[in-house]
Amino acid sequence: MVGCQFGCYGKHCSPLIAMAAKDDIYTKVTPRRQRLTRPGTVKQGASTLDVLLSMGFPKTRYLHGWVRLGEPSVTTRCVAPPRPRLFSHVDDPFLDDPLPREYVLYLRPTGPLLHQLTQYWQQSRLTCGKNKAHNIFPHITLCQFFMCADGKVEALTEALQATMASWRGRFPATLNLKLYTSSNFIGLFVDEHVAEVLKSFASEFATEAASKADVHIEPHKKQLHVTLAYQFQANHLPVLEKLAKSMDVSVGCDWLAVMFSRDIRFANHETLQVMYPYTPQNDDELELVPGDFVFMSAVEQASASEGWVYGSSQGTGLSGLLPENYVTRADECETWVVHGSHSFLNGAPPPDPGGRADSLLLDGQLLDSLGDLAGLSVLTTPMQLLRAGSEQSSLPKRSLFVCRHGERMDVVFGKHWITQCFDTKGRYVRCNLNMPPSLPIRSGGHRDYDKDCPITVFGGTQARLVGEALLESHTTVNFIYCSPSLRCVQTAQNILQGLQLDGKTRIRVEPGLFEWTKWVSGTTLPVWIPPVELAAANLNVDTTYRPHIPISKLVVSESYDTYISRSFQVTREILSECNNLDTVLIVAHASSLEACTRQMQGLSPQNAKDFVQVVRKIPYLGFCACEELGETGVWQLVDPPILPLTHGPNHSFNWREMLLQD
Repeated sequence: MVGCQFGCYGKHCSPLIAMAAKDDIYTKVTPRRQRLTRPGTVKQGASTLDVLLSMGFPKTRYLHGWVRLGEPSVTTRCVAPPRPRLFSHVDDPFLDDPLPREYVLYLRPTGPLLHQLTQYWQQSRLTCGKNKAHNIFPHITLCQFFMCADGKVEALTEALQATMASWRGRFPATLNLKLYTSSNFIGLFVDEHVAEVLKSFASEFATEAASKADVHIEPHKKQLHVTLAYQFQANHLPVLEKLAKSMDVSVGCDWLAVMFSRDIRFANHETLQVMYPYTPQNDDELELVPGDFVFMSAVEQASASEGWVYGSSQGTGLSGLLPENYVTRADECETWVVHGSHSFLNGAPPPDPGGRADSLLLDGQLLDSLGDLAGLSVLTTPMQLLRAGSEQSSLPKRSLFVCRHGERMDVVFGKHWITQCFDTKGRYVRCNLNMPPSLPIRSGGHRDYDKDCPITVFGGTQARLVGEALLESHTTVNFIYCSPSLRCVQTAQNILQGLQLDGKTRIRVEPGLFEWTKWVSGTTLPVWIPPVELAAANLNVDTTYRPHIPISKLVVSESYDTYISRSFQVTREILSECNNLDTVLIVAHASSLEACTRQMQGLSPQNAKDFVQVVRKIPYLGFCACEELGETGVWQLVDPPILPLTHGPNHSFNWREMLLQD
């Protein structure tokens, strides 16, 4: 079998194998670890390259470092040498790989127009969720992605600078933009006459780049435009179109011609950003540093085990397994590097308050020069502004929280825990400290616990931690609903205790929140404890509540569509009976986080297979939050007000078996 340039034999990057056959530059290169030698004598005033070469660094590594820092052009020679990256990537198996980076030339708006576009990005994402346009900042594409060898990048940036200089004073004073909408696309199109001028500029840059850097660039031949939204739900079109029409695109703007590069190896990968540090426990695991980015292919994602993914670090170049809940999804453009930014109006590099306008990759961190939205020369990524400012909206919000129950007895102690804990007379005696000291008496007998198990002591602790975190975040919970399963009722009770609402807010038991009945073993549904008996067992249940979907309406082995429809229906009815600004907490099952929120966002249900894959990754006390803007009826997932709760399995300990061995 022939492997790709990474030597992975089809495991990671089949798309790149096809490119390898297309161009000799993609042929496999065997990485060689270079041994660093003691620095030799270096003449006074020697260049950074001379110093690094004397230390044993190959010239290719020096160029790698420069390219990934931003650019070694005349305007940024004051940038510190790429030593941090060289040392952080010393174990990178592809450090000497000659594979070039991909480059692209965009026009990016600044000033008041960027402010208008950023507001549109924010409002459209909050009201309709993320669509494909959100993956990249607002821009006009001037050329297609092209490749350039590391040794030619300086000449490439000089070609852009020379082209800008020759066009000084020839650019149109304004770019007239006209709104266009269709069933799956919304954008601002450049006036045809002005577009031809911009295409001429791109064509001249392509000619200059071919002359100076020997690279082939294909100018953009289609209509020039700023994409506002595409590949969105059909029912979101009226809202997105209304938001687009509310923008004033005639406001002042300076356009910047900006050249970006990206690592071609990860062009088809999903980009993840590290949230929490992680120290590897095994040789095949990847060290995580907060702020770093990790790239993961679809093949790697499909082959990873539950709770773990396989990815490659941008900061070190190393690959390995990592815990999935330590990273969050990011946009690919967040890892791009700037290689020159020039003002559209005067052709000069825009001033930079920090002394440089380029992004720098230091110790694996991508640092962007950001500033005031109203400035005429600042590059900003609306996605970053969105995450930072999404919670500052002054619009009224309704909040919906959905939470999974705590650790359950039958999962920790197995299906036979009932025979271990109940004697022949049905009396309960715990045999492990993680078992509850007592259990509610069931009118149908203790065998009903077989399909309706309680939570463990640790499960109750988990739930109280969530309640305490909500209290510390000053989050108000007005109503709490839960599935009829005992584990959900007990979890809700412990959350209320953590919130210090025990005895004040009563739990509304709603059978319509029970999980997909197909997952119930046997031919009958569980026999749940009635609310009156739950209240008698000192559980703070509302005995006067009338369910939206009574138990009699539930059927065994319901279809997936029936379950999804049931969850959507009961969630809507729960919200409709609460006041406009009430916060509602639903405590139910792992499947509820998806089933109770997806259609509330105006999204179509996933297929059953993908649904199961999502559900299996939701841990105990998994928590999600939704918000509604005003009274639009459109909900959007947002960051929860509390931190996630991470926990792992703890094996049973028997001191006799462990310590009294011969």
